[in-house]
Amino acid sequence: MSKPIVAITIGHSHYNRMFSQEAWKSLETFATITHHPGAEPAGKNALLALLPDADACITSWNVACLDADVMAAAPRLRAMAHMGSSIKRFVSEAFWERDVHLTSAGLALARHVAETTLGLMIVGQKQIWPLGQHVREGGWRDSPHWDRWFSRELYHKQVGIIGASNVGRYVIELLKPFGASILLYDPFVTEEEAIKLGVTKRGLHSLLRRADVVSLHAPANESTRHMLDAEGLALMKDDALLINTARGALIDEFALVKELSKGRFFAFLDVTDPEPPAAQSPLRKLDNVVVTPHIAGCIENCNRMGELAVEELRRFFAGEAAVYQVTRESLERIA
Repeated sequence: MSKPIVAITIGHSHYNRMFSQEAWKSLETFATITHHPGAEPAGKNALLALLPDADACITSWNVACLDADVMAAAPRLRAMAHMGSSIKRFVSEAFWERDVHLTSAGLALARHVAETTLGLMIVGQKQIWPLGQHVREGGWRDSPHWDRWFSRELYHKQVGIIGASNVGRYVIELLKPFGASILLYDPFVTEEEAIKLGVTKRGLHSLLRRADVVSLHAPANESTRHMLDAEGLALMKDDALLINTARGALIDEFALVKELSKGRFFAFLDVTDPEPPAAQSPLRKLDNVVVTPHIAGCIENCNRMGELAVEELRRFFAGEAAVYQVTRESLERIA
């Protein structure tokens, strides 16, 4: 029996970043591999040329959408494994009509984001950024205003998690050794699920009033846009830490700038809205905010995603359950 044909669409310049040698070896055991010949991700014309004989494909950032034309040119396509977080722009009505098996390696990406988030919590509580600036300007622990940036620990703090997404759940897992009291706002999580996660469910405003650290992990959609508005931000504790490694649109940035300008709390923003922030945005100038260029996920080494994408296709062709299947219904909730 011949092996299924799996098309790699991501472009050769991304191979080392996305696939480990173990991933290639695993893929070769159950599939015949075809490659998009270009260095960069396949555009529409490249997909039209690559997919006619493919039984499955592996996609990632910047690959063209599998629209009606592409699907018509790929009559054998039965499965797609995506290496990335959001999938919505890569699939089409024609894709769903064909009932193609869709999986996401976003679980692997979520681990990277969660690890970065934990790191920001630790350095944020220790006040690494402002204290580093303080020393650069000649200060030390016995300097005036030392108490303004008093260094703290994450241990036994109240940490507010907004959104029990894949990232949010990994952050909860990573926080366990710190003995933190974890507060969760997520209207889709039941009390029973919260108990299993080891968290306490709170309303959004209740969480914002209590948390020493507030970390956003919700999807960006109409119901979550500006979920942190002026009213909510004003409820945050003085000296709290706000972290956003999810999507910029979750925060009303006009209201955030107004609140940060008071100097009450500190923010780490890996995402903004718009992205990047305008050249003259106060977010680039205030001394109690650090903006990073959307790097919380993997940058240099995304091999975890490649390995999971290959494992998902192995499972599909072996008739086994997926690690993380995405359906049309679930996509509407998470995208």
